[in-house]
Amino acid sequence: MSDFYQLVIHNVEVATMANDNDYGVINDAAICINNGIIQKIIANANSQDIEIETENSIDGDGRWVTPGLIDCHTHLVYGGNRANEFEMRLEGASYEEIAKAGGGIISTVSATRNTSKDELFKASAKRLSYLIDEGVTSIEIKSGYGLDLKTEQKMLEVAHELETYSPIEISKTFLGAHALPLEYKDRAEEYIDLVCEEMMPQLHQQGLIDCVDAFCENIGFDLKQTRRVFEKAKSLGLPVKLHAEQLSNLDGSKLACEYQAWSVDHLEFLPEENIPYLKQSGTVATLLPGAFYFLGETKLPPISALREHKIPMAIATDSNPGSSPCLSILLMLNMATTLFKLTPLEALQGVTKHAAKALRIDSKVGCIKEGMQADMVLWDIESPAELSYRIAGNPCHTVIKKGEVILSKNSHSN
Repeated sequence: MSDFYQLVIHNVEVATMANDNDYGVINDAAICINNGIIQKIIANANSQDIEIETENSIDGDGRWVTPGLIDCHTHLVYGGNRANEFEMRLEGASYEEIAKAGGGIISTVSATRNTSKDELFKASAKRLSYLIDEGVTSIEIKSGYGLDLKTEQKMLEVAHELETYSPIEISKTFLGAHALPLEYKDRAEEYIDLVCEEMMPQLHQQGLIDCVDAFCENIGFDLKQTRRVFEKAKSLGLPVKLHAEQLSNLDGSKLACEYQAWSVDHLEFLPEENIPYLKQSGTVATLLPGAFYFLGETKLPPISALREHKIPMAIATDSNPGSSPCLSILLMLNMATTLFKLTPLEALQGVTKHAAKALRIDSKVGCIKEGMQADMVLWDIESPAELSYRIAGNPCHTVIKKGEVILSKNSHSN
């Protein structure tokens, strides 16, 4: 008697991403799924005399399959846009100059505070749809454009509702320590009091926080203030991550590793002597080539040293209105290879297995193997390297989340 499966995807080439040094290719595969979990992967299925009973089958027609892509660093929920600041930068103003003049994050805070929850949801859902169209099946969304309890709560509730009404999984990150709001000008310590003693406990009690982040930077918060945020998160049992070493080196990455941070993100100014701390704490280095490109930066993250120390390198869009208005995870693969000189394999690992680790969901997603969640993408490509090679054009054919087709260009189901 043959085994029975709810879904079988056959006639596909699979890049499992289960290995460290290659794509983990399985040729002419059949992927057998029950209850959203991969039960069996059969290699060379067409050449074997195997009878498989199934409710539904998808003929991949020789397409490549990868794990569902994971965007592990986004600021997807916000009001307004900052196209005017883009123009200002092109006329010679720096990111820091714009921020000090009341632009930057603060301008988005004003717009977000004045945007209704319904409008925030609609705008954010549209942004999210672009990422799903390119194969994203899991995503992180940060708050941080409210900087008061009411608006931070509104943003995190929108992120929660996006997960409820969309087919993908969303990790919600509290980024109250993103910038100093105008009403707390020159009173940074008092604002950190608000973040730690009012915002974080109440939002955590409401079940709206999966992780806590901070912006440790000259135009953000210093090491002492960041440590206060991390201490409060620790007391609440919440994990942390950090925007670190983007514009300068404040040793934020070292501090984050003291708290076993899930990831440290940006890292253009990461000193090589801090890299062993990432190794010891199991912290992922999340690289954000979109912000590097959009801000016209020239200081590269220490890619060779990260590679030498075998630090997992995740890649993300950093989708936000000011420094990376990007809604294409595939473009980030291209930029990771062309700007940061990652290999196509490293780039794809960065949006699959390493991005999964950056969100601590790598026990269920990020690679294709038996026992893992059936999050997969079918691609119209000739090799996995083509995902990094393309600059435009979307080769995504079918997106599968927990064994269910959530997007398909056309139907190949029986």
